[in-house]
Amino acid sequence: MHPFYTAEHEAFRETVRRFVTLEIEPDVATWEEQGQFPRDLYEKAADLGLLGLGFPAEHGGIEADLFFHILAFQELARCGAGGVVSGLMSHTIGLPPVVNGGSEALKARVLPDVLSGRKISALAITEPGCGSDVAAIRTTARRDRDHYIVNGTKTFITSGIRADVLTVAVRTGGDGREGISVLVIDGDTPGLQRTPLKKMGWWCSDTATLYFENCRVPTANLCGAEGAGFALLAQNFNTERISLAASAIAFARVCLEEAVEYARERQTFGHRLIDHQVIRHKLADMAMRINASQAQLEMLAWRARDHQDVVAEICLLKNQASQTLEFCAREGVQIFGGAGYLRGPKVERIYREVRVNAIGGGAEEIMRELAARRLGW
Repeated sequence: MHPFYTAEHEAFRETVRRFVTLEIEPDVATWEEQGQFPRDLYEKAADLGLLGLGFPAEHGGIEADLFFHILAFQELARCGAGGVVSGLMSHTIGLPPVVNGGSEALKARVLPDVLSGRKISALAITEPGCGSDVAAIRTTARRDRDHYIVNGTKTFITSGIRADVLTVAVRTGGDGREGISVLVIDGDTPGLQRTPLKKMGWWCSDTATLYFENCRVPTANLCGAEGAGFALLAQNFNTERISLAASAIAFARVCLEEAVEYARERQTFGHRLIDHQVIRHKLADMAMRINASQAQLEMLAWRARDHQDVVAEICLLKNQASQTLEFCAREGVQIFGGAGYLRGPKVERIYREVRVNAIGGGAEEIMRELAARRLGW
């Protein structure tokens, strides 16, 4: 018996694990080299209920608590490729503003196609001149009767190339967070151009810079009221950061499991690697950090589900998880030695992906400052 996971949770875990084993792991190395994974993976994931977790049932979603989200992200991480996880699940940050602020007509038009895997959703906030400072965005949306005219640039947008539906932070008013609104912009809107970006890791997840030049967007695509966009975007921060932490911890566990398997097979100085005390201690340190981070993750998910104020602790958890991953990826590659520097092992791929976990969803520095402020320091 587990204090947080029911039999339903465990059945879902096994379903996702089989999906990863059969549909992702055999081809993930090829997808990484190709720089993308097949679009039909979205529909296959939707058939499992993976894409609909936590979204309204009337639009194709499935009622699910935070522990289903944790299981989804951690089981997907077993493939050892963050690009698959971030790309396949980009709707989890793109759709919440639509759910929480969109009209019934907008939700009916957008949600079913994305949750069924027929369309791809992305969130576009970051700009070349601002990342964590969301209140400083400069992309404008000027009202023109029943349309907004959108001009500006977004960058580092996950699924930005392939997205059919973009949830975009725009400035409809004056400076600061009070002037920010959220618009849903269709991917085929005239005036929208996209440039792919090459990255250190997450190769099979497309990342883009988006250019909006006099894009006409219906006012009906506004989520919430004008000027209420910042609060609308902030509503999903806890869930997003818990999901990011869950992924980081799971990737760290992949590094540990792969390192243990290699250490049992590799012979040095007449003994298996794992027979050397220094290697066993490395593995023990990895396990210690992973287990501590997982325990914190599950306790905070339980408290968040109970509607407790855990913003500060979740910020610190995200940092703890990314640092756990960094340690385990480094030690995993070290245990592999030269073989860990070559393409093939999951630890090599994960090692290249470490830094994005300390930047995306709130940089480590921002997380520390936000936590300190919330704790009254």
